[in-house]
Amino acid sequence: DICDHLLAAEQKTYYNTLLALRGFCSLHAHDHQQALQDFQKVIEHDSPHPNSCIKALCGRGLIRISGGSHYLTALDYITACQLKLEETIFTIKSYVPWNQRGLLLKVLQEEGQKMVQKKRYPGGSSVCGQKKNQGCGLSLFLFFFSSRDAPGVYQLASLLEELDASDEESRILCADALYQMGCVEEAHKLLLLALSRNPQRSPILARLALLQLKKGFLYDGNQLLKKVIRIGDTSCLLPIMDIFKDEDRKLIQTHCHFRALTILKDKQEDADIKEAIAYLSFAIIASGGYAEDCLLIRARCYGHLGQKKTAIFDYNAILKEDPRNVQALSGRGFIYLTLKQQKEAVQDLISALKVEAGVVIPAILSLKHEAQGLITQWLLQHGRTALTELVATKDLSKEETLRDLLMIAKALIKICKDAQYHIFYTDVLIANGRFEEALDHLQEAFGHSLADDFASARLAVLQLKRRNVPVAAHSFSILAKKDERELEFLLNFVDAKQQQHLSQVAAQEGNVLMKEYRYEKALGYYTLAILTSKDSPRYLRQRAACLTHLKKYDKALKDMEKVIQKHGCNSLKTRVEDHCSKGHLLLSMSEEEAAVKQYIEALQLDESTALCSIMNGPGSEILTKTFHKIAQYNFEMQHYEEAWKITDYGLKINKNTELKKLKTRLKREASSCSIH
Repeated sequence: DICDHLLAAEQKTYYNTLLALRGFCSLHAHDHQQALQDFQKVIEHDSPHPNSCIKALCGRGLIRISGGSHYLTALDYITACQLKLEETIFTIKSYVPWNQRGLLLKVLQEEGQKMVQKKRYPGGSSVCGQKKNQGCGLSLFLFFFSSRDAPGVYQLASLLEELDASDEESRILCADALYQMGCVEEAHKLLLLALSRNPQRSPILARLALLQLKKGFLYDGNQLLKKVIRIGDTSCLLPIMDIFKDEDRKLIQTHCHFRALTILKDKQEDADIKEAIAYLSFAIIASGGYAEDCLLIRARCYGHLGQKKTAIFDYNAILKEDPRNVQALSGRGFIYLTLKQQKEAVQDLISALKVEAGVVIPAILSLKHEAQGLITQWLLQHGRTALTELVATKDLSKEETLRDLLMIAKALIKICKDAQYHIFYTDVLIANGRFEEALDHLQEAFGHSLADDFASARLAVLQLKRRNVPVAAHSFSILAKKDERELEFLLNFVDAKQQQHLSQVAAQEGNVLMKEYRYEKALGYYTLAILTSKDSPRYLRQRAACLTHLKKYDKALKDMEKVIQKHGCNSLKTRVEDHCSKGHLLLSMSEEEAAVKQYIEALQLDESTALCSIMNGPGSEILTKTFHKIAQYNFEMQHYEEAWKITDYGLKINKNTELKKLKTRLKREASSCSIH
């Protein structure tokens, strides 16, 4: 009321002072709209009074806090400080209630830190919007573009220090502003004073380290960095790097990188590697988060310490920026290797080989022998799977896949000289249609004699291209006995007409060897005939007979089961003989009940043909004894119907006395029920 009365008087004495006082009265009465109007009149007055302007700026700053415009609050207080620091301090202490002063200081401190860290951009739309809403005058609008400069922040930090001399953050803010103003010595002194009060404060140590490095005191700077490392708060550098100038960030990045390399060169203990990691982390932070060389070294260090997931994180950071980085791809592949993640390891190593094999191969060779072996086996497994799929589908038009396989194969023979890798390389050359190169490589790797059966089989494929079928059949028959799946793979390189010719030649040679009782050799030829004829029943029967001579009854039985599954257009005589053959094999394996079922099935199809086949083996007498044994068992188990059936068919083979007696007993035991 007093202010209103004085302002209403004709004589406008102390007009701005009274407006500022009434503004604070309205502010304390929570009438922010009236308070803001009064403060605006003072600030926009044609003949502003400095002390009144300071009060109005401080008052308007308080109103802006309640409106969430913290940045504009900081601008008001910086302007007030630049007008007169002592008066600004007096105004805050006199006019700002103590219960609001804490919030005010915190807001000013945070905004000052944002300004010095360059996190405020004067052209930002949100800030401009705030400015328009507050109705800033032209003079303040011009100031808006310069207020975030270091001198303004220094003024603000000085104000905060005066208001709370014990506040460490304000002192650090003041030092940061001095640094950005180029006052390095003053900033250094201020930080030393802060450090004397708190010797273990990482943000202070890190700032001092930079200043020492900047002045050329490398030893002192490095000692300070070591203290930060011992404290373990390397993250303190993150906000500081926004304050440092570009040339100083580069300086600390270079120094930390060099220190890490020096440590790793001289020492390899875990503690030393951890120290090197800390220096590398400083260098990476100083670079802005991406320093390829430092990330690579740090990833390797993490891998050495067993922190594999962290190592992968660093490799991922590199590959995000440069997906074709060979060292990162191979490094991550090696980490996946230690984690036994085969798919990921193979994918990374193949990607690296495609970019620059000359870098990746020496890196693999530098690993321990066990690791090399695992990598080569995984690469070979991947390559063989891809090649098998390619040739099985006859889709050799996929040039990119063939190029990748050739690249993998070349790398494998450079890493390891084992025969399997040379054979894979030959296979890829054959798939590419480079037959002469394949032949040259075979002879270079294995000599002209080709003692290795797997290599000889590749030669056989190439010989088929020259129509040398008998020689090829010989090599294939040897492989057939060793590895049937490998032979199946190789036959994908042979066209249908050649396969048909091979099956005929192989079957003929098998028959000759059977007559000479050379069953082992005949077996390989019959297997070749079966594979090249897509499981022809004729050749399956011949191989089953060969296996029977070799007493490999279980394998012979599998062949006969395949034959019987293919029964369809075969003659009745053939089907009967097949069931008899299977029954004979089952007898040899002591599977008597199953054998009896096969013979019964044969008898049901054609009794005369079945009896004729039985006479050729095992003979009617032996077989009827088996029938009697199984029938007797069923009788004892009271399976009378089954026992009667077996007995009945057994008597068709031979009028065995025991079978006759059993049939009589069956009639007597089952007289009360029909078993027909």
